[in-house]
Amino acid sequence: MKWIIWPVFTLLAIFSAWGFKQTPADTGVINTITIFREDATNFAAASREMETAMQAITPGKPASIEHAKAALKKCRLAYKHIEYFLDYFFFSSSMVYNRPAKTEIDEPYMEYQPPVGLQQMAVLLFDKNPYIHKQALLDQANLVSSSAADIPALLYQFKATDKDIMESLRIELVRLYANGITGYDAPELKSGIAETAQSMRTIQAVLQPWLSTSSPETQVVSRYLVQCISYLELHTDFDRFNRMEFLTTCALPLQESVGNLIRYLQLDQHTRSALNYNAKNLFSKDALRAAAFPGGTDTGALQVKLGRQLFYDKALSGNGQRNCATCHQPDKYFSDGLRTSLATDEKNHVRRNAPSLYYAAFQYAQFWDGRANTLSKQIQTVIANPEEMNGHPDVILARLNDSSAYRQAFAAAFPGDSTPAISMTHLSSAIAAYLFTLSPQTSAFDAYLAGDKKAMMPAQVNGFNLFMGKGQCATCHFAPLFNGLTPPFYQMTEFENLGMPGNGSLRHPQPDKDAGRFEYFPIEFYQRAFKTPTVRNAAMTAPYMHNGAFGSLEEVMDFYNAGGGNGLGMKDPYQTLTAAKLGLSTGEMKDIIAFLKALSDRPATTYNY
Repeated sequence: MKWIIWPVFTLLAIFSAWGFKQTPADTGVINTITIFREDATNFAAASREMETAMQAITPGKPASIEHAKAALKKCRLAYKHIEYFLDYFFFSSSMVYNRPAKTEIDEPYMEYQPPVGLQQMAVLLFDKNPYIHKQALLDQANLVSSSAADIPALLYQFKATDKDIMESLRIELVRLYANGITGYDAPELKSGIAETAQSMRTIQAVLQPWLSTSSPETQVVSRYLVQCISYLELHTDFDRFNRMEFLTTCALPLQESVGNLIRYLQLDQHTRSALNYNAKNLFSKDALRAAAFPGGTDTGALQVKLGRQLFYDKALSGNGQRNCATCHQPDKYFSDGLRTSLATDEKNHVRRNAPSLYYAAFQYAQFWDGRANTLSKQIQTVIANPEEMNGHPDVILARLNDSSAYRQAFAAAFPGDSTPAISMTHLSSAIAAYLFTLSPQTSAFDAYLAGDKKAMMPAQVNGFNLFMGKGQCATCHFAPLFNGLTPPFYQMTEFENLGMPGNGSLRHPQPDKDAGRFEYFPIEFYQRAFKTPTVRNAAMTAPYMHNGAFGSLEEVMDFYNAGGGNGLGMKDPYQTLTAAKLGLSTGEMKDIIAFLKALSDRPATTYNY
């Protein structure tokens, strides 16, 4: 819910519509620009048709609403031909078209942008009484249409290289696998499969200058592109689409082969995203670069070893009776099994649930409310918190300095640093380095994606397909870590208000008094918003949610299936989760839970110090 900039189309419109510059050797750029010109023109035409359809909405005539939905879908399909280009080269200008249908916060400036564009129009059209939104729909359609008409102006003095084009396609493939086939853009329209097919056809056309030459690398890419497009066009039912089969038989092999082609052509470059372009595919263990996340650089083996030892050392607590593992126990997947953890007095409880530390390092915000932007800050905050560790820096450092083993370990882990070897900065950095190792990806799901087709049962495979599709789970818990890291750049962490009941009751829900992120950033749209955690190992880390109010995955599924708090009858104006019921059957929910169990990593080793 950040990094949103209001798109502004300037006086560029008065200049040449198609003027751009390229390096003579970059033969792919000419082809790409030619394709983009035609596709931008088609999108502009589709947006005008959509505007006309919105104007024709007539109260009491359902056919006019269906016509408007069809026009919106057609416009979205046209947009998918140019999205890869706009998002890569003109990200701020693309914001008007296809951003999430919720208020986005631009941090740290605390400016916010109300929902605009095609996704917001879908929400309005699928409202119980869409007729009352006619003017809002017209305003949105006009904004999209007028902006689309100005797209050619963006190419004035535009410069690009073949390396740029290739990187944009790398990112587009990830967008299709993590967002496109999940219906993230338009869950109401269920047009994600058709839109993905359109995007694949554009990728095929953009790659044509290279695919027209014969080599093992180009032949493999050509073959998998044809297979992907054919699969998408043969299997159009969004709810029944077999995402696992699509990914494993053609989509992920395509991603791998495109990477091989780029390396073969020596067109590698990495200017953005937390992705690792050397990874085999999106679901490889190394798909995300640890160095892209706060504290993920320079974490050598000696820091990890020291951090692991400190994690279990009770010298970090005020009373010498607690350590990090008190609330994050390895045998409980680095959680503690309690609704909320016991405080230092062993009688009272802290405010929020202790989540698993698995994959915690791969986020840009720590704590449920995201108030710490690095693991090091979180660690120091927890150590100092009177209810959690109640540690005092001077006392802790004195205890550690009394140990010759620690003095040697710190000096070895942080050589040549001007900061004293044993410091709270080094202490927290070492523990953070250890936490970066808690991303094993050793689950049955990971084994299945790596080629072991016996690793998952049919119900678990079906659960994955539902999770990534009809259940809309993956529209917040994004692949590959199934947390709030937002594809395709993975450079922001999402916060959501689910309308979570404070009492955990589905029959008699009561509003939660915890204001969430609002306490840290007092902007109304952050009311009761919390970080989206990973659901990897969720089957092993009950209870659930920030308040630990749900004791089972069955309760969690019932809650989401009902449409969150508002779907249960609560009235939270800031709920970001759609209140529409998902319509999942009991069997389908069981299969999703079976899939979540397939996300359980092998048990961690317990360390004793």
